Amino acid sequence: MSDSRFFSTHRPWEDWFGMLLGALIVVSPWFPLQPEHDVMTAERSVMILNTFVVGMLVFGLAQLEYVALQRWEEVAEIALGLWLIASPLIFGYSGDEFLRIWHAALGGVVVLVGALQLWQDWRLSDQELAKHPQ
Repeated sequence: MSDSRFFSTHRPWEDWFGMLLGALIVVSPWFPLQPEHDVMTAERSVMILNTFVVGMLVFGLAQLEYVALQRWEEVAEIALGLWLIASPLIFGYSGDEFLRIWHAALGGVVVLVGALQLWQDWRLSDQELAKHPQ
């Protein structure tokens, strides 16, 4: 029988994983196998700025969860993951297939981790949230 506590307890490694995801999002425009972009266009600079901001926010929220756990942080992570998935369509770089796939995958993982953490913490009181182990 599997240990059902795995899915019911918020663990610190989940917050560390969120920080790693934020860092990966920040560097995603420069992942290997990307096509070379010799010319910086306005479209590309907006995409890089969006990626940087989303990655830093995911990183910061995961770090904040590690220190002071609140439910709004997990909801914000889910929203950021959905924004990252939609970003190629919104900012018009969906033609860059490799980056579109990376952003959809990273955004999907952020949504899944945020949803898991929200589900784990949904029934906890504010006092229990404050006792989140470091």
